[in-house]
Amino acid sequence: MAPSSVVLTIEKPSNFSLVEITGSKTSMFPEKEKAASPKQFTWVLLLKVHRALACLSWLATGAWTVFAAAKKRLALSEIKEEEPTNRGRLYRFIRAFVFISIVALFMEVIAHIKKWNLNLIQPLEVEGLVQWSYMAWLSFRVDYIAPLVLILSKFCIVLFLIQSLDRLFLCIGCFWIKHKKLKPEMDEDAYDIEDGSSFPMVLVQIPMCNEKEVYAQSISAVCQLDWPRERLLIQVLDDSDDENVQLLIKNEVSSWNQKGVNIIYRHRFVRTGYKAGNLKSAMACDYVKDYEFVAIFDADFQPNPDFLKQTIPHFKGNPEVGLVQARWSFVNKDENLLTRLQNINLCFHFEVEQQVNGLFLEFFGFNGTAGVWRIKALEESGGWLERTTVEDMDIAVRAHLHGWKFIFLNDIKVPCELPESYEAYKKQQHRWHSGPMQLFRLCLPAIVTSKMGIWKKANLIFLFFLLRKLILPFYSFTLFCIILPLTMFIPEAELPVWVICYIPIFMSLLNILPAPKSFPFLVPYLLFENTMSVTKFNAMVSGLFQLGSAYEWVVTKKTGRSSESDLLAMAEKESKSSNQEKIQRRLSESGLEMLSKVKEQKAPHLKKKKRNRLYRKELALALLLLTASARSLLSAHGVHFYFLLFQGLSFLVVGLDLIGEQMS
Repeated sequence: MAPSSVVLTIEKPSNFSLVEITGSKTSMFPEKEKAASPKQFTWVLLLKVHRALACLSWLATGAWTVFAAAKKRLALSEIKEEEPTNRGRLYRFIRAFVFISIVALFMEVIAHIKKWNLNLIQPLEVEGLVQWSYMAWLSFRVDYIAPLVLILSKFCIVLFLIQSLDRLFLCIGCFWIKHKKLKPEMDEDAYDIEDGSSFPMVLVQIPMCNEKEVYAQSISAVCQLDWPRERLLIQVLDDSDDENVQLLIKNEVSSWNQKGVNIIYRHRFVRTGYKAGNLKSAMACDYVKDYEFVAIFDADFQPNPDFLKQTIPHFKGNPEVGLVQARWSFVNKDENLLTRLQNINLCFHFEVEQQVNGLFLEFFGFNGTAGVWRIKALEESGGWLERTTVEDMDIAVRAHLHGWKFIFLNDIKVPCELPESYEAYKKQQHRWHSGPMQLFRLCLPAIVTSKMGIWKKANLIFLFFLLRKLILPFYSFTLFCIILPLTMFIPEAELPVWVICYIPIFMSLLNILPAPKSFPFLVPYLLFENTMSVTKFNAMVSGLFQLGSAYEWVVTKKTGRSSESDLLAMAEKESKSSNQEKIQRRLSESGLEMLSKVKEQKAPHLKKKKRNRLYRKELALALLLLTASARSLLSAHGVHFYFLLFQGLSFLVVGLDLIGEQMS
C-alpha cells in the first residue's frame, strides 16, 4: 500500500464495505482541489518574496549603516599607545593567532571547493604543494595539537562548571533571603532624638581628584545629612592638581561653612598613594581620635539625608561589627547601552553577591564608598595602606582577619554615576581586576597563618580570590575567545553546544534577575561580558605577575549628569518665582559662576578635542572570531557559527568604540 493511501473500514450488523482512497488527488473531495488554486499560490509566493526582500533591505541598510560608522571611526580615530611594552604581549599573541587562522581558513576553503576526501587519498596520489601541505597539517593536527586542545578545553569546562555552580548557589541564597524576608535588624530607638549628645561622633570624608563636574553635588548632599551638627564633621579631601578646580572646591566648602556646617577643606602637597594615601593622611589628624565612626563617599555619590540614621544604629549593641555597607543606585543607568549592561552586572553584585555574603558569612569586599566604618576597626586592622590599587578590598580583608563582622544593607541606596564611555569603563575594570591579584599575593601568607577557622580561610582563598577574581576572567577569555575559534580548525576538539549556548544563557538569565527590566538585553549582555574578558584577563595577569600596568590608577571620568539635572530643576523653580537675583546668588555660592569664567578664559587652541578611540586587541579578536565563523560555515556547525559571528561583531563594535558615549 502506498504511503499516501488511507483505508476506511465501516462495520454494520447487516453490511460490510471497504473503501480505499489512494493518492492525494482524489475526486471524492473536489472542494479540496480548489484550495490550491494557482491564483492563491501566486499571492502566497509574492507575499513571501515581499517579506524576503524587506528582510534583505533591512539587513543591507543595517550593514551599510555599520559600515559607514566604522569607516568614519577609522578615519577620525587614532590608535593611541595606551599600553607599555609588557602589555603588548597579549596583542602580539592574538595577532599571530589571527594570521595562522587566516592561512588555515584559506587552505580549508580550497579543500572545500576541490572536495578533497583525504581519507581516500594515498600519499602517492597527492597533487600539488597545497594539497600536500593540507595533508601534512591534518596529520600534525590530529597527532599533536588536538590532544593538547582537548586537555585545555576540558580543564576550562571544569572551571566553567564550578564557577556556574557558585553563581547558582549564590542565587539560591538570594531567593532564600527573599522568601524568608531576612535582613539586618537595627534598634530604631538607639538614640534620643531630643538629646543630641546621645548621638555618636561621626566623621564624613569625601575624597576627590580633579572632579569639577561632580564636586558640588556631593558636598551639597553630605552637608544636608540629618545628624546633630555638633556631632558631625565633614572632610573634603581634595587631591586635585588643577589650581582652578582647587579654588572651586574651596569656594564651595567656604559657602557651606558660612551656613553653619562643620566642614573643612584638606589638600595634600605630596600626592602619594592615590585614594589610600589621601584617606590615610586625613585619618592622621589629631581631632580624629574624638570620633567613633567614619563614613566615606566618592565625589559622585549623593547620600539621602537619613543615610546616617539608617546605618549608624546597626553598630549599637554590636561591638563586633566593623563595617556597614549601603547599596549603590545609578542616575544614568539608561543613558546608553554600555550603562545598561553595567547596571545588570552591578545589580547582581549588590543584590546577590554582597547581600548573600553579608547575611550568611558576615564578610564581603568593601565597595570603597557609601559605607560607614568603626574607626577602631580601621585602626586595629592597620589603617589604609598604599600597596595596591584596591585599598577598599585590602582593608576589608585585613579587618576580616582580625575578626570584625560586616553588615550589608540592600534597602539603603546611594545614587551615583556609571562610566558612560568605553574608555573610562575599560580603565575602571582594569583597576578592579588587577588590584585583587596584587592583594592576593600580599595577603596569602597572612590568611594561611591567621587564627580564623578552616572554613573561613577556604572561603577567602578559594571563593573570594581564586574563583571569583582569577578563574572567572581566565576561563571566560581562554574558553570563548581562544579555544572556541581554535576548535573550528581542529574539529577533533569541538566544544559541545551546551558549553557555548545553554549554560551561558542560563547563567546570564540568573545575572539579569536582579534587574528584570533588562531582560531585552540578555543577548547583548552575554556577548559584551565575553568581549570584556580580554580586558579582565589582561588585568588579572598583570596583577598576578606584578607587571607595570597593575599599579596604574586612573580616576573614573564623571559627567555630572545628575548635577546638571538638579541645576536645571533649580533654575526652573527660581525663574517661576521671578527672582533672578536669587538665582545668581545661588550660582555664585556653589562656584558654578567661577567655573564658567574659568572655561571662558581657556584659549580655543588649548582645548583638547576628544575623540573615540580604536582598541587593537578587540579588533584583532574580532577578525579572529569572524575568521573562525567563516570556517564554521563551511562545516555547517549551526550554533557555533552564529555564536562566533555575533561574538565577532560584538568585538568589532567595541574595538571601534561604537558602544557607550560617542564624541562629536
